[in-house]
Amino acid sequence: MTSSQAPRDLDTSRPHSARMYDYYLGGKDHFEADEKAAQTVAAAYPGIFVCARENRAFMHRATRVLAREHGIRQWLDIGTGIPTEPNLHQVAQSVVPEARVVYADNDPLVLKYAERLMHSTPEGRTTYIEADVNAPDALLAAPALAEVLDLDRPVALSLNALMHFVTDAQDPYGIVSRLLAALPSGSALALSHCTPDFDPDTWQKVTDIYTGAGTPVRFRSREDVARFFDGLELLDPGVTVGHRWRPDGAVEATDAEVSLWTGVGIKP
Repeated sequence: MTSSQAPRDLDTSRPHSARMYDYYLGGKDHFEADEKAAQTVAAAYPGIFVCARENRAFMHRATRVLAREHGIRQWLDIGTGIPTEPNLHQVAQSVVPEARVVYADNDPLVLKYAERLMHSTPEGRTTYIEADVNAPDALLAAPALAEVLDLDRPVALSLNALMHFVTDAQDPYGIVSRLLAALPSGSALALSHCTPDFDPDTWQKVTDIYTGAGTPVRFRSREDVARFFDGLELLDPGVTVGHRWRPDGAVEATDAEVSLWTGVGIKP
């Protein structure tokens, strides 16, 4: 066990996707079952550590761009996962201290660590709601969301490494469309999504590992990921591999290592 104490009422005998992601990022909030499963993934796909880091880096860059260049002051981050600093609100509030952020997840594990998400600047607001992306209407109707976000003003919908955990049978495009429909003109979608495009055989192995651990996944092609942005005005450079979306410095990782499609779109 890597963390000091197992959260109560949580099954730590089976691997969990959020704790596996924590392992990839070098965190401490995971257990032996998570570490073993994550190491199995890493044996099949050594780039998983690069993928996880680049996913976080994309979120940071997209958040800063939306705050600085597009006047966004509100974020709805769904599928928050275990907090890893700097969290989205820390990035946003470093640019615009008055930024307001609602985090949403339906996982009791994330709730355990949610207090880390609540330390806002005095000018801004942050909150955490327990909600499921598969029930978008209930999520949008949460009273705590209305206390922090004004849905008459632009909101950035942040879906980082989430939608590949929503299978085709769960209507992923309908879910994103419903969430965006509730947001006004000038709102944004920032999305990252793992892909098998660069190494299908390896990603089939990753799919089998997650599915075998009880977490169905659906990794999608660039064409399929681009569908999430239908009706939006994509910011340059469009839907691209994570480390190539407005990089801060030299691009060193390979596309196959990252295997993550990313994009940011603005609602007309």
